[in-house]
This record gives sequence, C-alpha cells and structure tokens, in this order.
Amino acid sequence: MVSLTVAWTTIFDIGHFGNTGLPIDYRILQAQAIILVVAIGAQMLAGLFAERREGEAHLVRSNAMLERERDNKLLNAQAITASIAHEVRQPLAAIATYAHACDRLLSLPDPELGEIQAALRQIAEQAVRAGDIIRRLRSLAPDENTQHGPADVNAVIAELTDLIQSDAKAHGVTYRAELATDLPQITLDRAQIQQVVLNLVRNALEALALAQLDTKEVIVSTRRSPEGEVEIAVCDNGPGVDSQIAGRMFDPFSTTKTAGTGLGLAISRTIVRAHGGSLEHFPHVPAGACFAIRLPLDAPG
Repeated sequence: MVSLTVAWTTIFDIGHFGNTGLPIDYRILQAQAIILVVAIGAQMLAGLFAERREGEAHLVRSNAMLERERDNKLLNAQAITASIAHEVRQPLAAIATYAHACDRLLSLPDPELGEIQAALRQIAEQAVRAGDIIRRLRSLAPDENTQHGPADVNAVIAELTDLIQSDAKAHGVTYRAELATDLPQITLDRAQIQQVVLNLVRNALEALALAQLDTKEVIVSTRRSPEGEVEIAVCDNGPGVDSQIAGRMFDPFSTTKTAGTGLGLAISRTIVRAHGGSLEHFPHVPAGACFAIRLPLDAPG
C-alpha cells in the first residue's frame, strides 16, 4: 500500500514526490528508494512475524509432546502393575490351593503324609515360579540384560511338560506335544519364550473351561515354517476367539474375561517381537484357536 501511494503521488504530482520544482528523474529516484526501503522493511517484519508464529507452534507441539510423554509414563506404570498382577496371580492361586489341600489332609484322622509332602513341594515350586515371573517381567525393561543364547526349541518346550501337564489335568484337558525333528538351534531367551508359551497354554485352558465338550485338548507343536522360521504353535479345540475382540486381541487391556487384565497377549507379542519374530492368531480346524510364535533363525541378541 505504501509503495502504491508513493508511485501514485509521483505520477499525479501530489505531495513531496509531486514537487514540480524538482527534476522528474530525481523524484523517480527518490520514489524508487522509498519503495525499496519499504519493501525490505516489510520483508523483515514478515520474517519476524513468521518466526514468532513458528516459535509459538513449536512451543505448542513441545507442550503436547510433554503431555503425551507424561500420559505414556502413567500408562506404562499401570501396565507394569497390571502385568505383575496378571502373571503372578496364577502361581499365587496355586499356592493357596495346595495350602488348603494340606490343611484338609492334616485334619483327617489318618493323614496321608505322601500327599501332604507332594502338596508342599508344589507350594515351593509355585513360589519359585512367581519369583521367576517377576524376574522375566523385569527383563522386558530396556536397561535389563536379557539372557539370549542358542537353544533347541523342542528342549525349551520339553522343560514345560510337567507344568503344562499339571495345569491341563487340573482343567480336565488332555495335553499333547507334536515336536518336529531336526529343527535348527536359534538364539533366544529361554525364560521369556517359555513365559509366552505358558501364557498361550493357559489362555487355551481357560477357553476350554467354558466349552461343553466330551474331549478337551491342547496341542503344542513345533515345525519349520514355509518361510524358513522356527514355529511354535499352541492350539485348542475350544470355542475359538470371541469375534468382539478378534481384531484387537493383541492390544493392551483388551479382554473379555471378567477378571482379566488384557495384557497377556500384548506382553507376549512384545517378547516375540523383541526376538525378531511374530505372534499371530488363526482359526484351528475344525474348531478352536491357534496362536503361532514364529522365530527367525538369526534372532537379535
């Protein structure tokens, strides 16, 4: 607007730039100089205003990021608390069950010492298991050194046989292992992968507890996948995954269980992905659900 005014007054001999006592070339030169100064000043002001707006926008983004970071920390704290509750609940429940059994056996006129000793051994084993679970949850933290090393997947599964058999028997479920031969050794954290397998097995047992079936079965199998990965699959012949949660079953806090935390599958997938692998669900034929852990031959250490 200033430049247009200067040009207009010069052309129509108005004001200072229209002074007819001055040569026209001099007046034009003055007008050009003023227009140049005004243009430079306008550019500088525009740059300052733009920088200020950018600074304000950056400040807003920074505040938003700080709020999200605070919310994430609160969510992580809740997730850790719920994770401990989710994982430790089962061994503590087993300890309580065996303790009640001991109390009942001791109240008999002629208590069977062998059964009492077996129950006490189970209490000790479940207490150790609860401690192991807490250690494994801590190992998910980024600053915690995990114990990766070469391992035979079949041996990792075999170490769980007694524990799975015991849980399956308590639920009236038949457990079967179908382990492929000649699988290569892969690098993994044995305790973490065992935690994932146990979580999947217990999910299957809980699903079968609600099913009205003559024969209830859980199968843990291993094989070499078509892509060359080592696969561990946990399958059952239960009702399958509820359609209400099928699309978000791996999301934290997603559950259809009245007493569930919705963290078991989320934690399991986190562990498997930390090994460079994947955890996926697919329907079991003719009925039920399967969860497949696929681990690469060259997993991260």
